[in-house]
Amino acid sequence: MLVAAAVLAGVAAILYASTGVTWLGALRLLAATAAAALVALYLILDQRERHRQIEEELAGQATFLEALIESMHAIAAPGGHDAVLERARREAERLFGAKARLLAPGDEPARSSNGKQGILVPLRVRDEQIGALHLQRGRAFARADVARATVLADFAARESENARLLEDAKVREAERARLSEQIVTAEQDERRRLALFLHDGPVQSLSGMALMLDAVKDAVSREALPVMDKVLHQHRETIRALRDLSFNLEPVVLRDQGLGPAVQALAEQLGLEHELQIDVDVEAAETLRPKAQAALYQIIREALSGSIRRGPPTRISVEVTRRKDGGLEVTIADDAPGERRRATFDSLAERARTLNARFDVEQQEDDRGTTVRVSLPAYTAQ
Repeated sequence: MLVAAAVLAGVAAILYASTGVTWLGALRLLAATAAAALVALYLILDQRERHRQIEEELAGQATFLEALIESMHAIAAPGGHDAVLERARREAERLFGAKARLLAPGDEPARSSNGKQGILVPLRVRDEQIGALHLQRGRAFARADVARATVLADFAARESENARLLEDAKVREAERARLSEQIVTAEQDERRRLALFLHDGPVQSLSGMALMLDAVKDAVSREALPVMDKVLHQHRETIRALRDLSFNLEPVVLRDQGLGPAVQALAEQLGLEHELQIDVDVEAAETLRPKAQAALYQIIREALSGSIRRGPPTRISVEVTRRKDGGLEVTIADDAPGERRRATFDSLAERARTLNARFDVEQQEDDRGTTVRVSLPAYTAQ
């Protein structure tokens, strides 16, 4: 219609120019007006059609992006790296309406014999190809489909690598936990052996010697009595120190009743001996395994001994709290002067590492108080 109107307007213009007839001028004006109207109508209809096509394309892209986000969410679900790739294959079939296959590195896709169109999208992680995703369907793949499939494949490859790294980390953490448990077990066995040796060997021998010294005390001269009394006093102090050492190495109450009563008995003993107040709240640690309780008891015992050695303090608090993530936090706080030698806390830090725990020390600026924190991760606490 545009071409016909333009030809009609051109013919009218030529006739008007050659003859000068008035009605031809009117015809030329009418044809030009009609042509202009048709041009305007064409432009309006064309722009409206283009606008509709763009809207449909944008709506289709938005719908596909929403579906792609849902697919990414499904691909990123918990599971091993093989499960991630299998979910990516299923989501590719759903998104592109195609048959999808996972290929190992170096595999070639099967040739299609029924006229199906296919694309091969590599799965890469840090410039290393870990496989490929082969898509086939009855209609051809547009350039946008190839770009979208590449985005999906890149995301699936990264998630697969993350899942593999997480699996490796869990294996290493389990091995570390197993080795830590073996260390704690070996230490406890050695402590039990040493405690039994002290109790059944040197302590019994010294006790027998004390009885024999008491028996000969009346037979010695009066001048030797002060020396004998001093020897007997030191002898009994040695027996008491060895008994305390045997108890601290392997407390019977810890083995028979658990961490809470053992720490409470230790606090009462040290409190009476050094005339200080020790507040104890370790109920949250009762859920720990026996070996972990034994390791934690030794940490608390050494921390209390260190506080008394630096001080003496007037008050010490021992508290075990459960964190939101399932882990435990042990806090030993005192008001004794601070420790200037960092090496003093090295043994405590080493014991904390056997539980895979984090060890921190805070000392007040005015040199009046020290707080020791041991944070057990959730897998140790559980």
